[in-house]
Amino acid sequence: MIFNIKKEERKIFEIIKKAATDLGYPAFVVGGYVRDRLLARPSKDMDIVCVGDGIRLANAVASHLNPHPKVAVYKRFGTAMLRHQGLEVEFVGARKESYRHDSRKPSVEAGTLEDDQNRRDFTINALAVSLNEDDFGTIIDPFNGILHLEEKVLKTPLEPGKTFSDDPLRMMRGIRFATQLNFRIDDVTYNAISKYRNRIKIVSKERITIELEKILAAPKPSIGFKKLYDTGLLKIIFPEMEALQGVDFKNGIGHKDNFFHTLEVVDNLCKNTNNLWLRWAAVFHDIAKPPTKRFDKKHGWTFHGHEALGAAMLPRIFRRMRLPMDHKMKYVQKLVRLHLRPISLTKENITDSAIRRLLFDAGDDIDDLMLLCEADITSKNPKKVQRYLSNYELVRQKLKEIEEKDEIRNWQPPISGEIIMKTFDIGPSKNVGIVKTAIREAILDGIIPNNYAAAFDFMLTEAQKLELKPINLTYQRPPKG
Repeated sequence: MIFNIKKEERKIFEIIKKAATDLGYPAFVVGGYVRDRLLARPSKDMDIVCVGDGIRLANAVASHLNPHPKVAVYKRFGTAMLRHQGLEVEFVGARKESYRHDSRKPSVEAGTLEDDQNRRDFTINALAVSLNEDDFGTIIDPFNGILHLEEKVLKTPLEPGKTFSDDPLRMMRGIRFATQLNFRIDDVTYNAISKYRNRIKIVSKERITIELEKILAAPKPSIGFKKLYDTGLLKIIFPEMEALQGVDFKNGIGHKDNFFHTLEVVDNLCKNTNNLWLRWAAVFHDIAKPPTKRFDKKHGWTFHGHEALGAAMLPRIFRRMRLPMDHKMKYVQKLVRLHLRPISLTKENITDSAIRRLLFDAGDDIDDLMLLCEADITSKNPKKVQRYLSNYELVRQKLKEIEEKDEIRNWQPPISGEIIMKTFDIGPSKNVGIVKTAIREAILDGIIPNNYAAAFDFMLTEAQKLELKPINLTYQRPPKG
């Protein structure tokens, strides 16, 4: 079968063919690029396997390109990579690998294309296209990968136990491909994932999290998370999420399954945003329900404080999963901590004060918070869903009105700690914090307007309660500029 080479591909393929021919290296484009092209999916990553020195071939190809791209060399792995017209082209010599049972570090030696295809994870990724003169463009398919693409099924090239033992991350990659492509994992392969799931423990946390994030970035992440749960992988790599599963009954009263509820929330959210960190917030929003679950005779099952405990749990989980401990974690924490606030506003008369406080606490993330809250509606009762959505729309309108009127989003009180200290000739102290907090609360509660003059007068009143006497009133006038 001949690969339908597009016009824009032919130039780079011809250059690789010439460079490989000059070096005497048979060369092939393999794996994901071939798969995605046959599936009519975009791909910017191209893997080139040669029977020879991949680094040497990469340098030779770069010398034929204009302008000459820089070649990144990874000697430890025997690979090299260059960028050309939006493509990342990686070069490696064909090789065969063998593994010890307790190690992910293989013993590697030069091999043939067949050896290289044997070590691939799935048949659809073992496809190769020849870039050689005598059979240029021919698809080499030793494991019926094209048939499996048509059948939308994932199978390993070799016996799955060997494939997964050699590189346990392939179990997660299989689930990730099934999620991204909406493919079925064949029964023998799927059963092997369950059987060999404990091998995942030797894989680095970073590599596992990369696969998790690719699952989470898919259009319907629940497909992957359900498979991770069913195979037992989730309990190993993300025990807090696995613990959400299950329903307890007491006095004939049960609660919803928080694992499947979380998956519904994630899928709902994914219809409206590609923001990966907002999707992580959906994953984590109920993460503390298991440790906060209590049964109350009057109210049934409760999860009081799960939003606060969930936010507190995140640093430990992020650290273990090698997720970033920077502003991204703080963003997820904020959304987890606040995700019940808009819901509470739909259950009572919405006051301007409550709206101001939500705007103040959420800042620029208020729109993301509202998306998360709307996704959190998973009732099977259409009337109930519509009622919640209508209430949220009312909250959105009030948020807009208060923001336009009071400019509270990302707001800082008009009176700073510096102004308080200079007005009363005091240094940093508890009293400064008391006065500053009182001003902030008065503005948020609508007691005084959000402007400098009103806040200054209120400061003087609050300071009297603390027996502070103004020494310098020049700050009563708004600072120039």
